[in-house]
Amino acid sequence: MQHIYDIVIIGGGPGGIGAAVEAKVLGLDKILMIEKGDNHSQTIRKFYKDNKRVDKDYKGQVIELAGSVNFEDGTKESTLNYFDELLDNDEIDTAFNSEVEKIKKDGDIFQVITSSAGYMSKNVIIAIGTMGKPNKPNYKIPPSVRQRVNFNLDKCSSGEKLLLVGGGNSAAEYAIELSKTNTVTLNYRRDKFNRLNDVNEKMLYEYDGQEKLRLRMGTDVESLENENGLVKVNFNDGYYTIYDRVIYAIGGTTPVDFLKLCGITFDENNRPEFDENYESKTKGLYLGGDIAVQSGGSIAIALNHAHHIISHILSQK
Repeated sequence: MQHIYDIVIIGGGPGGIGAAVEAKVLGLDKILMIEKGDNHSQTIRKFYKDNKRVDKDYKGQVIELAGSVNFEDGTKESTLNYFDELLDNDEIDTAFNSEVEKIKKDGDIFQVITSSAGYMSKNVIIAIGTMGKPNKPNYKIPPSVRQRVNFNLDKCSSGEKLLLVGGGNSAAEYAIELSKTNTVTLNYRRDKFNRLNDVNEKMLYEYDGQEKLRLRMGTDVESLENENGLVKVNFNDGYYTIYDRVIYAIGGTTPVDFLKLCGITFDENNRPEFDENYESKTKGLYLGGDIAVQSGGSIAIALNHAHHIISHILSQK
């Protein structure tokens, strides 16, 4: 607890890595990046299939990078390799398998408390993204079927009758991949997709036409029940179907409770409060990346946040 960092960065995704690299390039010496997973870029590692395209920008918006990280569109593998190089080439302390529990400020110094250690820092950036805490439906999931209801692919096996709920690219890619070894229905509450990239949308309709999977559009799940140990799914059109497993891919949410423990305040719409420099009402505590945008985050936005925050920290010295 005697070592005081210039900056502690919470989160090992693109925003966290960008902040660490920018801090080193722009002259901060004592840098620590904390990540609860066993390596950086957990979202890309877990939710992107091999060779999946990783875009710099979001939905075609073109953002010019302002900092030192020269990221371009690539694949899952090339992106992870690039971030590996950035971390390997700079003297940046990392703490993997380390989950932050809370942050306290004592005078001018932050105490960053994890389950196994404590760190002190002059500044803190929270860049944890939103994928770690998935959205859940607003209806009750009966306790008796919770083992058959998932928010990722961890417990999936071959030969199951599956329902995928969601209309985004993650839901589409889950459905396409699982249809190779399972009977899959993809349910989306709208009549047509409005958030898919062209490749995923084309593949879904081709797979539907070839009866490799089924699309159930324009209807929503109303409730779940236990049916002899399986999941009975009641739809709002009056029909129901029994599945071995239901998988939700309906997005992530800002981890409000954790942010409050870190000293982040929220407005009347329950959005985290920060100024034009992404600094919260606690001086020296910043938010960057997905949790600092209302919707539509991207790698480019996260990297620019990192550059802006580090530049602002240095301007205060």
